[in-house]
Amino acid sequence: MARILITSAIPYINGIKHLGNLVGSQLPADLYARYNRMRGHEVMFICATDEHGTPAELAAAKAGKPVAEYCAEMHGIQAEIARGFRLSFDHFGRSSSERNHRLTQHMARKLGENGLIAEVVEKQVFSVADNRFLPDRYIEGTCPNCGYEKARGDQCENCTKQLDPTDLINPRSAVSGSTELEVRETKHLYLRQRTLKEKLGEWIDSKTDWPVLTTSIAKKWLNDGEGLQDRGITRDLSWGVPAQFEGAPWTGMEGKVFYVWFDAPIEYIAGTAEWADANGLDDTAWERWWRTDKGADDVTYVQFMGKDNVPFHTLSFPATIIGSEEPWKLVDYIKSFNYLNYDGGQFSTSQGRGVFMDQALSILPADYWRWWLLSHAPENSDSEFTWENFQASVNKDLADVLGNFVSRVTKFCRSKFGEVIPEGGQTDERAATLVEELETRVRAYEGHMEAMEIRKAAGELRAIWVAGNEYLQSAAPWAVFKDDPERAAAMVRLGLNLVRLYAVLSEPFIPDASARMLAAMGTEDRTWPGAIAEALAALPAGHAFETPEVLFRKIADEEREDWQGRFAGVRT
Repeated sequence: MARILITSAIPYINGIKHLGNLVGSQLPADLYARYNRMRGHEVMFICATDEHGTPAELAAAKAGKPVAEYCAEMHGIQAEIARGFRLSFDHFGRSSSERNHRLTQHMARKLGENGLIAEVVEKQVFSVADNRFLPDRYIEGTCPNCGYEKARGDQCENCTKQLDPTDLINPRSAVSGSTELEVRETKHLYLRQRTLKEKLGEWIDSKTDWPVLTTSIAKKWLNDGEGLQDRGITRDLSWGVPAQFEGAPWTGMEGKVFYVWFDAPIEYIAGTAEWADANGLDDTAWERWWRTDKGADDVTYVQFMGKDNVPFHTLSFPATIIGSEEPWKLVDYIKSFNYLNYDGGQFSTSQGRGVFMDQALSILPADYWRWWLLSHAPENSDSEFTWENFQASVNKDLADVLGNFVSRVTKFCRSKFGEVIPEGGQTDERAATLVEELETRVRAYEGHMEAMEIRKAAGELRAIWVAGNEYLQSAAPWAVFKDDPERAAAMVRLGLNLVRLYAVLSEPFIPDASARMLAAMGTEDRTWPGAIAEALAALPAGHAFETPEVLFRKIADEEREDWQGRFAGVRT
């Protein structure tokens, strides 16, 4: 039994996330967690809401609520939606937790004591109208690179170019819209990443199995241009982890908090501590996952994230861990994703474009979305959600292939043998060929899941479903029954055992349908298949079952057209 630590990039608190966010981190992480649990491994799956920084303050102001109240409310909403999508977190924490405050300050103190924090006086934009320094994201203007008029002071969402606030044309305050801006001096703490460049480079080079997307982004930030830069880790904000605290090896940082990208990844560790607290466990319970001196040396740590988060997880967060000179667990594998685009454009939380997670669940159950998103995951390039493709995939894969198989075999058995697995007869050469094919395909499926090749895994799973349909169509027990009921019984017995096998294999992708199939088969046997011939004899003759309702319904053209129209606009 392996021990596998899984973290998903933690979503910002500022509103409900869209489907692109879901497939870029949380959903594939859930797939991997579910699969490894089913294989008998010990899994710790952690996520949280990212509650500090500019987006939280702006969203709270827009909602007319105190930021702490807003964050608590949105955490509850995001947690409920996560449950709706069956995301199987062991804990869904909060970066504003007391645990994360203490651990972030601890990390900062260790970095300071190790000479890796510099105090830097820099020039920053000050809004006279708002009487405050404006963090990068509080400043909007025209991008000098592409001309987009709503570029932020840290990055242009349109062309993705990294920016400084002073790069913007016609800058204005995102708080008040005022253009009465000045550049003033302020002091901040910087993480001296450049001094760790060699160690980070050696560590990245050692990860020869990482996806090309992950490694290429990491090395670009490490080496291109002037290479890895020291990075500011404080901001002039009131909401966040205070940068001045008892025991801090610096002074004069009152009124400042740690930058959200410093404290957010630390929440992976703090969130595991929150899990221990919530379950009445002591610190050894979470330290065995994170401290290599307390049991974490045998843990495999896997992170899931969109490509925009890769620089922080391959450089900044590891710099914090390495720089602390404490025995914290470093990530072993980073599974990164490209972007999922929406119907000819881009999903955008800030612009409200696309289908959002709550809207998706109001239309169809989670499994429909889980299947489409995972089978179209943007692993090697950007992919695009279109309503036509979604409809075709649901109707063909889920309704026509899997759902149709379950319906045909259970209804035929009920009509000829009753709702009990029939006895008698022997399977023929056709069944032996099916077992041989499934043996090969199930082992290939396992290999893709272990390698986190998500689209390939989905393709193999679908092929496993297809094989059962082809067997049933070829064997044609409804025709055989007329002359040889016992031989038809053997075919049906195999088919009903296939339903149980499909339920087990499909659980990581479509957990609700899996549970319904197992319930229909009257079994709680979720044993992962070893030899396929044995797995297809798990339910014996005489075992009772129930004929399930329609497993997946088809999407009608009228529905698709209605949804296309409803979600063509902008969510406010």
